Amino acid sequence: MKIESLPPAGLHLLTPEPIADVRGFFARSFSRDEMIDLGLEADFPEWSLSFNRRKGTLRGLHMQTSPHAETKLVQCIRGAVLDVAVDLRPDSPSFGEHCAVELSAENRRTFYIPEGFAHGFQTLTNEAELLYHISVRHSPGHARGVRWDDPDLAIAWPDADKRIISERDLSLPFLAALKTEWRIGKA
Repeated sequence: MKIESLPPAGLHLLTPEPIADVRGFFARSFSRDEMIDLGLEADFPEWSLSFNRRKGTLRGLHMQTSPHAETKLVQCIRGAVLDVAVDLRPDSPSFGEHCAVELSAENRRTFYIPEGFAHGFQTLTNEAELLYHISVRHSPGHARGVRWDDPDLAIAWPDADKRIISERDLSLPFLAALKTEWRIGKA
């Protein structure tokens, strides 16, 4: 397994290195010890699935605040998605910056998203399914988010004939409102 650091600092991409033969392949997709050696979160007691029927489904951008801030390992186990993490750590020099990676059942990569980042994705195929490993239990009272289409974030989402977004995600605030709520930076 290869672990690659991505910008903004704190993000990582885990890529399995398959050992193949006539039967198929075997590949390690996670190593607790390697994560600990790199100073990364390695305990993920909550696992969740996200099934998405249609291409163009967009979820996010979601996060949880302290004391229930969460680290996520996100893997696409069916289909393909563009997966995005946005740095919302108040004191981070890269606050508001994002990283987008394609995750698919074919590339088998896993996106490591630490505390303080909002997360979202858009499906690139019909019937896309994601597996999340999460470091803390879900806490609705600590759930926050930011609009997927915030011009300050300038995320280049793929074009979609019809984008499917929940009412909850459409009602998320823009980054400027979060800055005011959290009293950070210039609103």
